Amino acid sequence: MRFSRRHLLLGSLAAASVGAQARAAEDRSQELQALIDRAARSGAPLTLPPGTFRARDLVLRSGARIDARPGATRIVFGGGDALITAHDAAGVSLSGLTLDGGGLTIAGNGGLVRMSQAERLLVSGCTIANVKGNALSLTRCGGIVGDNTITDAADTALFSLDSRLLMRGNAIARSGNGGIRVWRSVKQSDGSVIEDNTIADTQARGGGDGQNGNAINVFRAADVTVRGNTIRNAAFTAVRGNAASRIKIIGNTCFALGEVAIYSEFEFEDAIIADNLIDVAAVGIAVTNMDRGGHGAVVRNNTIRNMVNKRPQGGPDSHGVGIGVEADTEVTGNTVENALVMGIEVGSGKYLRNVTVTKNVLRKTGIGIGVTVVEGAGSATITDNVIADAKDGAVVGMRWDKPATGDLTKSGGAAFAHLRIAGNQVNR
Repeated sequence: MRFSRRHLLLGSLAAASVGAQARAAEDRSQELQALIDRAARSGAPLTLPPGTFRARDLVLRSGARIDARPGATRIVFGGGDALITAHDAAGVSLSGLTLDGGGLTIAGNGGLVRMSQAERLLVSGCTIANVKGNALSLTRCGGIVGDNTITDAADTALFSLDSRLLMRGNAIARSGNGGIRVWRSVKQSDGSVIEDNTIADTQARGGGDGQNGNAINVFRAADVTVRGNTIRNAAFTAVRGNAASRIKIIGNTCFALGEVAIYSEFEFEDAIIADNLIDVAAVGIAVTNMDRGGHGAVVRNNTIRNMVNKRPQGGPDSHGVGIGVEADTEVTGNTVENALVMGIEVGSGKYLRNVTVTKNVLRKTGIGIGVTVVEGAGSATITDNVIADAKDGAVVGMRWDKPATGDLTKSGGAAFAHLRIAGNQVNR
């Protein structure tokens, strides 16, 4: 049998890995780089043998494809700017690899895998762990990141900047500051899809008042779909859209959130938040910041239970609200159960405009629906809701965070020209 140079190098890599511990493995960067380049030139994928190899600053050029049998091949970061990079490359892929950050700090807090201007990329079936920085950092890229396991990234598991990606079926756990971040340098259409991922135990090591601690964070990126994800135990939020116009947050399951479970805030237009299940948070859904350009939302058919947690920031309205909205929003068909302070909060102070609250079911709340009656507030329609066991009143006028009226389903809202309250069924 004739052996090619590729076979010989693969054989030497396999031999070098036998019996070696990850931290003691000899650096194999040069051999790996030669194999990567040779395979890319030939147009064939490079299939690595089982074993553990230490490497650094590996570069993927157009057409580079690295495959391995899942769980069999581990590449350990040996220090430097990144373990794997690609720039201005098309058709690159990583499949089945285990990539270990080795507990080493990545220069500039970049990504263990860092790609820019990479089109048609594929990262699939990989395990990425123990990273002091971002696990995957993708800038101006397009492609698929799917079915990967990413654990213990000190910053973000998957950071997408100015990219358009399908992020599907990934299992992410114990990220230091964020699970998946989809950001844009300026407000513009993005079109990424984040679906069917499992994200657990997202921390907020970087502190702040909301930029960290979110399982999924969409910032300035429009036309993003967040669908069918399962999110557990985030320090702040399950899904946070910040200046994210036309975001669609649909069919996610969110458990045990430290702050607002689903947030759409600041300078956005036309959010759809529908068919989500939320259990245990400080606030279920918030559509806010009318004073900063936020308006236009549909909050529909969500199920929200057990709004009992305290928000880390504190504040007078810090917990216990099922849904809070301010402007140009339709709230319909939702079920809220066991919200300690309020089922639905309609407006805040003078910040209210064109809100409709209809055909919701509210059970076991403090106030069922609280609506602002502060001078200067805009219009709200509250009709045909079912409100049961609201111990502090079914529909109550609010001055900021303080009740200012009795139950308006008893006395009517005629005293407030901006309100229409009718047809609500109250079970006391």
